[in-house]
Amino acid sequence: MIETVRGPIPIKDIGVTLTHEHIFTKNPELEQSYPHPEWDEDAATKTAIDGLNALHAKGIETIVDLTVPGLGRFIPRIQAVAAAVDLNIVVATGFYTFKDLPTFFQTTGPGRMVERDEPLEEFFIRDITVGVGDTGVKAAMIKVATDEFGITTDVERVMRSAAIAHLETGVTITTHTHVAHYTGRDQQNFFRENGVPLENVVIGHCGDSTDISYLRELLDNGSTLGLDRFGMEQVLNDDLRVDTLVALIELGYAEQLTLSHDAGFFSINTPPSWRTKNAPNWHHANISDRILPKIRKRGIAEETIHQIMVTNPARILAGRREK
Repeated sequence: MIETVRGPIPIKDIGVTLTHEHIFTKNPELEQSYPHPEWDEDAATKTAIDGLNALHAKGIETIVDLTVPGLGRFIPRIQAVAAAVDLNIVVATGFYTFKDLPTFFQTTGPGRMVERDEPLEEFFIRDITVGVGDTGVKAAMIKVATDEFGITTDVERVMRSAAIAHLETGVTITTHTHVAHYTGRDQQNFFRENGVPLENVVIGHCGDSTDISYLRELLDNGSTLGLDRFGMEQVLNDDLRVDTLVALIELGYAEQLTLSHDAGFFSINTPPSWRTKNAPNWHHANISDRILPKIRKRGIAEETIHQIMVTNPARILAGRREK
Protein backbone atom coordinates (compact mmCIF):
# COMPACT_ATOMS: atom_id res chain seq x y z
CA MET A 1 0.00 0.00 0.00
CA ILE A 2 1.09 3.58 -0.70
CA GLU A 3 -0.09 6.54 1.37
CA THR A 4 -1.90 9.34 -0.49
CA VAL A 5 -3.77 12.42 0.71
CA ARG A 6 -7.02 10.48 0.48
CA GLY A 7 -5.57 7.45 2.23
CA PRO A 8 -3.65 4.29 1.30
CA ILE A 9 -4.00 2.72 -2.13
CA PRO A 10 -2.55 -0.52 -3.55
CA ILE A 11 0.84 -0.18 -5.21
CA LYS A 12 -0.64 -1.51 -8.45
CA ASP A 13 -2.95 1.51 -8.65
CA ILE A 14 -0.24 4.17 -8.58
CA GLY A 15 -0.09 4.38 -12.38
CA VAL A 16 1.84 6.98 -14.35
CA THR A 17 3.56 9.13 -11.74
CA LEU A 18 5.40 12.44 -11.53
CA THR A 19 7.78 11.99 -8.60
CA HIS A 20 8.99 15.52 -7.82
CA GLU A 21 6.36 18.25 -8.00
CA HIS A 22 4.80 21.03 -5.97
CA ILE A 23 1.26 22.38 -5.86
CA PHE A 24 1.72 25.53 -3.76
CA THR A 25 5.02 26.91 -2.48
CA LYS A 26 4.40 29.51 0.18
CA ASN A 27 6.01 31.48 3.01
CA PRO A 28 3.22 31.88 5.58
CA GLU A 29 5.10 34.08 8.05
CA LEU A 30 6.11 36.52 5.32
CA GLU A 31 2.74 36.48 3.60
CA GLN A 32 0.79 37.11 6.80
CA SER A 33 2.30 40.58 6.90
CA TYR A 34 3.16 41.11 3.24
CA PRO A 35 0.58 39.33 1.08
CA HIS A 36 1.76 38.46 -2.40
CA PRO A 37 -0.31 40.33 -5.01
CA GLU A 38 -0.69 37.21 -7.18
CA TRP A 39 -1.99 34.95 -4.42
CA ASP A 40 -5.74 34.41 -4.10
CA GLU A 41 -6.73 31.32 -2.11
CA ASP A 42 -9.91 30.49 -4.00
CA ALA A 43 -8.47 31.26 -7.42
CA ALA A 44 -5.27 29.33 -6.73
CA THR A 45 -7.21 26.33 -5.46
CA LYS A 46 -9.38 26.34 -8.57
CA THR A 47 -6.33 26.65 -10.80
CA ALA A 48 -4.75 23.63 -9.11
CA ILE A 49 -7.94 21.56 -9.31
CA ASP A 50 -8.48 22.37 -12.98
CA GLY A 51 -4.82 21.79 -13.78
CA LEU A 52 -4.63 18.43 -12.03
CA ASN A 53 -7.84 17.20 -13.59
CA ALA A 54 -6.49 18.21 -17.00
CA LEU A 55 -3.26 16.39 -16.16
CA HIS A 56 -5.21 13.26 -15.25
CA ALA A 57 -6.97 13.45 -18.61
CA LYS A 58 -3.51 13.26 -20.21
CA GLY A 59 -2.83 10.00 -18.37
CA ILE A 60 -1.03 11.12 -15.20
CA GLU A 61 -2.47 9.20 -12.26
CA THR A 62 -0.26 10.27 -9.34
CA ILE A 63 1.90 13.25 -8.40
CA VAL A 64 4.30 13.46 -5.47
CA ASP A 65 4.12 16.90 -3.82
CA LEU A 66 7.51 17.43 -2.16
CA THR A 67 6.46 20.66 -0.46
CA VAL A 68 7.83 20.20 3.07
CA PRO A 69 8.40 22.63 5.96
CA GLY A 70 10.63 25.39 4.65
CA LEU A 71 8.48 25.58 1.51
CA GLY A 72 5.14 26.37 3.15
CA ARG A 73 3.56 22.93 3.45
CA PHE A 74 -0.11 23.22 4.51
CA ILE A 75 -1.89 19.89 4.23
CA PRO A 76 -5.50 21.12 4.69
CA ARG A 77 -5.13 23.15 1.48
CA ILE A 78 -3.83 20.07 -0.33
CA GLN A 79 -6.71 18.02 1.09
CA ALA A 80 -9.17 20.50 -0.42
CA VAL A 81 -7.51 20.05 -3.81
CA ALA A 82 -7.29 16.27 -3.49
CA ALA A 83 -11.01 16.01 -2.72
CA ALA A 84 -11.83 17.58 -6.09
CA VAL A 85 -9.40 15.82 -8.43
CA ASP A 86 -9.22 12.40 -10.01
CA LEU A 87 -5.52 11.73 -9.55
CA ASN A 88 -3.61 10.71 -6.42
CA ILE A 89 -1.50 13.20 -4.47
CA VAL A 90 1.34 11.91 -2.29
CA VAL A 91 2.97 14.22 0.28
CA ALA A 92 6.33 14.26 2.04
CA THR A 93 8.06 14.98 5.29
CA GLY A 94 11.50 16.49 5.75
CA PHE A 95 12.84 20.02 5.93
CA TYR A 96 13.94 22.32 3.13
CA THR A 97 16.93 24.48 3.91
CA PHE A 98 20.17 25.12 2.03
CA LYS A 99 22.08 26.33 5.08
CA ASP A 100 20.36 27.17 8.39
CA LEU A 101 17.37 25.92 10.36
CA PRO A 102 14.91 28.34 12.03
CA THR A 103 15.54 29.64 15.55
CA PHE A 104 13.38 26.97 17.20
CA PHE A 105 15.91 24.35 16.15
CA GLN A 106 18.83 26.49 17.31
CA THR A 107 17.48 26.51 20.87
CA THR A 108 15.82 23.09 20.98
CA GLY A 109 17.40 19.66 20.81
CA PRO A 110 20.25 17.57 22.18
CA GLY A 111 22.85 19.73 23.94
CA ARG A 112 20.87 22.92 23.35
CA MET A 113 19.28 25.40 25.70
CA VAL A 114 15.95 23.57 25.61
CA GLU A 115 17.35 20.09 26.07
CA ARG A 116 15.35 17.30 24.47
CA ASP A 117 15.60 14.53 21.89
CA GLU A 118 16.11 15.64 18.29
CA PRO A 119 12.77 17.19 17.25
CA LEU A 120 13.41 16.63 13.55
CA GLU A 121 13.51 12.87 14.08
CA GLU A 122 10.25 13.01 16.00
CA PHE A 123 8.56 15.21 13.40
CA PHE A 124 9.63 13.11 10.41
CA ILE A 125 8.66 9.79 11.97
CA ARG A 126 5.34 11.14 13.23
CA ASP A 127 4.46 12.53 9.78
CA ILE A 128 5.05 9.06 8.33
CA THR A 129 3.47 6.86 10.98
CA VAL A 130 0.68 9.01 12.45
CA GLY A 131 0.12 11.83 9.98
CA VAL A 132 0.90 15.50 9.51
CA GLY A 133 -0.56 17.52 12.38
CA ASP A 134 -4.14 16.45 13.01
CA THR A 135 -4.93 15.82 9.31
CA GLY A 136 -4.35 12.08 9.37
CA VAL A 137 -2.49 12.44 6.06
CA LYS A 138 0.70 10.35 6.16
CA ALA A 139 3.89 11.28 4.36
CA ALA A 140 5.31 8.74 1.90
CA MET A 141 8.66 10.38 1.09
CA ILE A 142 11.41 12.14 3.07
CA LYS A 143 12.81 15.31 1.44
CA VAL A 144 16.21 16.89 2.14
CA ALA A 145 18.32 19.48 0.31
CA THR A 146 21.95 20.37 -0.19
CA ASP A 147 22.89 23.28 -2.40
CA GLU A 148 26.00 25.37 -3.03
CA PHE A 149 26.76 25.59 0.71
CA GLY A 150 27.12 21.82 0.94
CA ILE A 151 26.29 19.84 4.08
CA THR A 152 26.29 22.60 6.67
CA THR A 153 25.87 21.88 10.38
CA ASP A 154 22.10 22.38 10.15
CA VAL A 155 21.71 20.51 6.86
CA GLU A 156 23.62 17.60 8.41
CA ARG A 157 21.09 17.61 11.24
CA VAL A 158 18.24 17.35 8.74
CA MET A 159 19.98 14.60 6.79
CA ARG A 160 20.84 12.59 9.90
CA SER A 161 17.22 12.79 11.03
CA ALA A 162 16.12 11.72 7.55
CA ALA A 163 18.45 8.71 7.74
CA ILE A 164 17.05 7.72 11.14
CA ALA A 165 13.47 8.16 9.91
CA HIS A 166 14.21 6.01 6.88
CA LEU A 167 15.77 3.26 8.99
CA GLU A 168 12.76 3.39 11.33
CA THR A 169 10.03 3.44 8.67
CA GLY A 170 11.51 2.28 5.36
CA VAL A 171 10.27 5.41 3.56
CA THR A 172 12.47 6.51 0.64
CA ILE A 173 14.63 9.64 0.89
CA THR A 174 14.57 12.09 -2.02
CA THR A 175 16.86 15.07 -2.43
CA HIS A 176 17.50 18.49 -3.89
CA THR A 177 21.00 18.83 -5.32
CA HIS A 178 23.17 21.51 -6.92
CA VAL A 179 24.78 19.79 -9.91
CA ALA A 180 27.48 22.43 -10.43
CA HIS A 181 28.82 21.52 -6.99
CA TYR A 182 28.23 17.76 -7.46
CA THR A 183 26.35 17.60 -4.17
CA GLY A 184 24.84 14.23 -5.07
CA ARG A 185 28.22 12.70 -4.23
CA ASP A 186 28.16 14.26 -0.76
CA GLN A 187 24.62 13.04 -0.21
CA GLN A 188 25.48 9.48 -1.18
CA ASN A 189 28.56 9.46 1.02
CA PHE A 190 26.58 10.79 3.98
CA PHE A 191 23.71 8.37 3.68
CA ARG A 192 26.03 5.41 3.11
CA GLU A 193 27.96 6.31 6.27
CA ASN A 194 24.67 6.58 8.18
CA GLY A 195 23.44 3.14 7.21
CA VAL A 196 21.00 4.03 4.42
CA PRO A 197 21.21 1.69 1.42
CA LEU A 198 21.66 3.95 -1.60
CA GLU A 199 18.94 2.14 -3.54
CA ASN A 200 16.59 3.80 -1.05
CA VAL A 201 17.74 7.31 -2.04
CA VAL A 202 16.57 9.33 -5.04
CA ILE A 203 19.17 11.93 -6.01
CA GLY A 204 17.16 14.85 -7.34
CA HIS A 205 17.67 17.48 -10.03
CA CYS A 206 20.20 15.32 -11.85
CA GLY A 207 18.64 16.37 -15.15
CA ASP A 208 20.27 19.77 -14.63
CA SER A 209 23.56 18.05 -15.48
CA THR A 210 24.92 16.96 -18.85
CA ASP A 211 27.91 15.27 -17.18
CA ILE A 212 27.20 11.63 -17.98
CA SER A 213 30.24 10.42 -16.02
CA TYR A 214 28.97 12.08 -12.85
CA LEU A 215 25.46 10.71 -13.35
CA ARG A 216 26.77 7.19 -14.02
CA GLU A 217 28.79 7.37 -10.80
CA LEU A 218 25.61 8.09 -8.82
CA LEU A 219 23.73 5.35 -10.65
CA ASP A 220 26.45 2.77 -10.22
CA ASN A 221 26.40 3.49 -6.49
CA GLY A 222 22.80 2.27 -6.50
CA SER A 223 20.60 5.37 -6.30
CA THR A 224 17.73 6.31 -8.56
CA LEU A 225 18.15 9.66 -10.32
CA GLY A 226 15.46 12.30 -10.55
CA LEU A 227 15.50 13.90 -13.99
CA ASP A 228 12.88 16.15 -12.52
CA ARG A 229 13.14 19.69 -13.85
CA PHE A 230 11.76 19.40 -17.35
CA GLY A 231 10.53 22.82 -18.38
CA MET A 232 12.97 24.66 -16.12
CA GLU A 233 14.71 25.94 -19.23
CA GLN A 234 16.08 28.99 -17.44
CA VAL A 235 18.49 26.43 -15.94
CA LEU A 236 18.95 23.99 -18.85
CA ASN A 237 17.19 23.62 -22.21
CA ASP A 238 14.76 20.71 -22.46
CA ASP A 239 16.47 19.34 -25.57
CA LEU A 240 19.67 18.92 -23.58
CA ARG A 241 17.68 17.28 -20.78
CA VAL A 242 16.21 14.86 -23.34
CA ASP A 243 19.71 14.10 -24.67
CA THR A 244 20.80 13.14 -21.14
CA LEU A 245 17.71 10.99 -20.59
CA VAL A 246 18.14 9.12 -23.86
CA ALA A 247 21.86 8.62 -23.24
CA LEU A 248 21.22 7.09 -19.81
CA ILE A 249 18.51 4.82 -21.19
CA GLU A 250 20.82 3.64 -23.95
CA LEU A 251 23.50 2.92 -21.33
CA GLY A 252 21.07 0.58 -19.58
CA TYR A 253 19.90 2.67 -16.62
CA ALA A 254 16.16 2.85 -17.32
CA GLU A 255 15.36 0.99 -14.07
CA GLN A 256 16.97 3.84 -12.06
CA LEU A 257 15.39 6.92 -13.62
CA THR A 258 12.33 9.03 -12.82
CA LEU A 259 10.92 12.05 -14.65
CA SER A 260 9.19 15.13 -13.27
CA HIS A 261 9.12 18.95 -13.43
CA ASP A 262 9.61 20.45 -9.95
CA ALA A 263 6.76 22.70 -11.10
CA GLY A 264 3.89 24.27 -9.19
CA PHE A 265 0.63 26.14 -9.63
CA PHE A 266 1.82 28.95 -7.36
CA SER A 267 5.21 29.74 -5.87
CA ILE A 268 5.98 32.88 -3.93
CA ASN A 269 9.60 32.42 -5.00
CA THR A 270 8.88 32.34 -8.74
CA PRO A 271 5.30 33.64 -9.11
CA PRO A 272 3.05 32.81 -12.06
CA SER A 273 3.76 36.05 -13.94
CA TRP A 274 7.50 35.40 -13.76
CA ARG A 275 7.12 31.80 -14.92
CA THR A 276 4.90 32.78 -17.84
CA LYS A 277 7.55 35.18 -19.08
CA ASN A 278 10.75 33.31 -18.25
CA ALA A 279 9.87 29.60 -18.24
CA PRO A 280 6.69 29.04 -20.28
CA ASN A 281 7.17 25.25 -20.48
CA TRP A 282 7.66 24.84 -16.73
CA HIS A 283 4.34 23.22 -15.85
CA HIS A 284 3.02 19.80 -14.90
CA ALA A 285 1.91 18.86 -18.43
CA ASN A 286 5.28 19.40 -20.12
CA ILE A 287 6.39 15.77 -19.92
CA SER A 288 3.06 14.52 -21.31
CA ASP A 289 2.84 17.15 -24.04
CA ARG A 290 6.45 17.62 -25.14
CA ILE A 291 9.00 15.30 -23.54
CA LEU A 292 7.48 11.84 -24.04
CA PRO A 293 6.76 12.60 -27.73
CA LYS A 294 10.40 13.69 -28.13
CA ILE A 295 11.84 10.50 -26.66
CA ARG A 296 9.43 8.35 -28.67
CA LYS A 297 10.79 10.02 -31.80
CA ARG A 298 14.27 9.11 -30.55
CA GLY A 299 13.26 5.45 -30.54
CA ILE A 300 12.56 4.89 -26.85
CA ALA A 301 10.13 1.97 -26.49
CA GLU A 302 6.81 2.11 -24.67
CA GLU A 303 8.03 -0.64 -22.36
CA THR A 304 10.91 1.61 -21.27
CA ILE A 305 8.62 4.59 -20.78
CA HIS A 306 6.35 2.42 -18.60
CA GLN A 307 9.39 1.36 -16.56
CA ILE A 308 10.38 4.98 -15.92
CA MET A 309 6.91 6.48 -15.43
CA VAL A 310 5.12 3.62 -13.59
CA THR A 311 7.37 0.82 -12.32
CA ASN A 312 10.17 2.96 -10.90
CA PRO A 313 7.88 5.40 -9.04
CA ALA A 314 5.91 2.49 -7.56
CA ARG A 315 9.12 0.92 -6.28
CA ILE A 316 10.29 4.21 -4.79
CA LEU A 317 6.98 4.96 -3.10
CA ALA A 318 6.71 1.43 -1.77
CA GLY A 319 9.89 2.12 0.20
CA ARG A 320 12.33 -0.36 1.65
CA ARG A 321 11.40 -3.98 1.49
CA GLU A 322 13.17 -6.58 3.62
CA LYS A 323 15.09 -9.17 1.62
